[in-house]
This record gives sequence, C-alpha cells and structure tokens, in this order.
Amino acid sequence: MKKLAIVILNWNGAAMLRQYLPTVLAYSRDEATVYVADNASTDESLELLRSDFPECRLIVLDKNWGFAEGYNKSLRQIDAEYYLLLNSDIEVTPRWLTPLLSYMDDHADVAACQPKLLSIFERNKFEYAGASGGFLDRFGYPFCRGRLFDTVEEDHSQYDDKADILWATGAALMIRSKDYWDCGGLDGRFFAHNEEIDLCWRLHIRGRRIVCLPASKVYHVGGGTLPKSNPMKTFLNFRNNLTMLYKCLPESELQSVMRWRWLLDYVAAWETLILNRNWGDFRAIYRARRAFKRWRKDFEADRQAIQTSRVAEKIPEQRRFSLLWQYYVKGRKCFSELL
Repeated sequence: MKKLAIVILNWNGAAMLRQYLPTVLAYSRDEATVYVADNASTDESLELLRSDFPECRLIVLDKNWGFAEGYNKSLRQIDAEYYLLLNSDIEVTPRWLTPLLSYMDDHADVAACQPKLLSIFERNKFEYAGASGGFLDRFGYPFCRGRLFDTVEEDHSQYDDKADILWATGAALMIRSKDYWDCGGLDGRFFAHNEEIDLCWRLHIRGRRIVCLPASKVYHVGGGTLPKSNPMKTFLNFRNNLTMLYKCLPESELQSVMRWRWLLDYVAAWETLILNRNWGDFRAIYRARRAFKRWRKDFEADRQAIQTSRVAEKIPEQRRFSLLWQYYVKGRKCFSELL
C-alpha cells in the first residue's frame, strides 16, 4: 500500500495540466505518487500526459462521470493510506505536503484536512472555493474563514491557526482512504458541487474531525469547468445543497430548515430576476427545486443510514446563526466578525 496518492481528476484540462502539473510533480514526488484520472477528455490531455509527464500514473475513464463519481471510480483503482484530491488548476508550494501528512499521522481522529487556498490572480487574497476552511450556517449556506458569500478577504495571516472546520475544499482535500470508503465516498449522484461538503458532513456525523492546516498553502485558479454565472452551476448547487440537507440534518431540525429553505430559495430566484435580469439562474433555481422534489425519495435509505450512524445531535462546526442575516442585515462581511 502506498502512503499518499495525489489524484487529479481531469476533463479537457490540457492547458491547466501543462501549466500547473509541473509544480505538483516538483514539490510532491518525494512524498506521494501522482495520478491523473481522465474523465474521457476530448482535447489533447491524454497525449500531453503521455508525452510530457510520463512519470504520472494515468487512469482513463470511459466517459465523463463528473467530479464525484469520477473520483469514486478512480480511487477504487488506487491502494493508498491517504488520498489527496487535487484540482488541475492548483499551483502547489515547496513542502506543502509535510504539514498535512504530519498532522494526519499524529491525529488518528482526523479524517480529512486541507491547506490554505489563495488566489493565483490576487496572491494576497484567499480563494473562493475553500479559503482557510469551510463551515455551514443553520440553513445550509456554506462559508469559509476568509470568504462570506462573494466577499473574499485579503490574507493577513489572520486565519493561520489550525482549526476544526465542517468541510474541507474538494480542490485540495487529503482524506484517509478508510474513512472515505467507510462512509461511502462522494455521492456520485451529485455529479458536481457540494459533494465534498456532503462527504465531510457525513464524516462529522460519524464522530470524525476535519481540519484546516494553513501551514500548507496552495494557489488556485478557481471556477472549474463551469463559469460562476452558468445556470447549470446554479442548478447543481441548489439541487445538491437541498439533497445534502435532507440526508444530513437531524430529525429535530429537518422540517424547520426545509420550510425556511423553500422560502429563501424562491426569494433568491426572484432576486436574480428582478435585480439582475438573470433569466438563466431564475429558471435554474426553479428547476433545482423541482428536481430535488422528484428525487428526494431516492435518498430515503441514505438518510436513514446516515442518521443511524450519528454519534452526536449537534455538530459545533455547523453554526447556529443565519449567514444571510449576519451578512445582509448586520453587515458583517468578514469571518472574524461572525464569531
């Protein structure tokens, strides 16, 4: 069994691989085996990997399975103590793996961890997708140390302490292989978006810890294969977030939170239409609500199994306040103002 396998899931990302894979190989080869799992790319990704990066282990999938199931199918082919799921648009730094490996080796109760994510384009700022560790508010809205909604903070080392978090970003997620498979891996039905939050929440329910270790830092392009304004991204985020809530919320909170989300989601839909004239996102939110209602019954067994595995009713990293109220009414735009 290998100690650590870094696995980059690629789909038509030849340009990103050409630019950022060299740093991964240069700063990781002594501590990890690097894999690229290709989700049936139609660009020159495979040719590039075979000609320019022969030291990478290559896994070729038969079709684009999406982020979640693409990783599941790839990781089943790898025997390692730790997996590190890494986006293709990540620039790593010297000795970035050392703090992650050391902490995981020394803390058996920790299932997963992440480094600090900074923006490649504004290197003094956090990056949206994970910043310095993620949390949820009472209604399921994700936020980070360093990012609330669209407000991203500059990094002044204000979140450089090790911290227990609710979720670690899927852009650079180190996880014990045993924990990954014990709780079923990423939910492949999500395809993409919210899948790492769902996974980390399920780990918490089982009594496992997730941490951010800012002594390790990486730089992230962000945005992935879908731009932020893409209606498909909006659809996946809303549908998957509702599904995650249905699976993971304790019985005492489920009905109340789902009623509030019904109201808040439709307010969000009309806000995008009236204020932004965004018909695509407006329709995407309505479609997401309908899609969740149609497939909710498919997750009844998942919900029962997850709730049966629960070791504590409350998880401290799921905060009890409303982020919408804190951000829009109280005007609190920085994570430190929430505490």
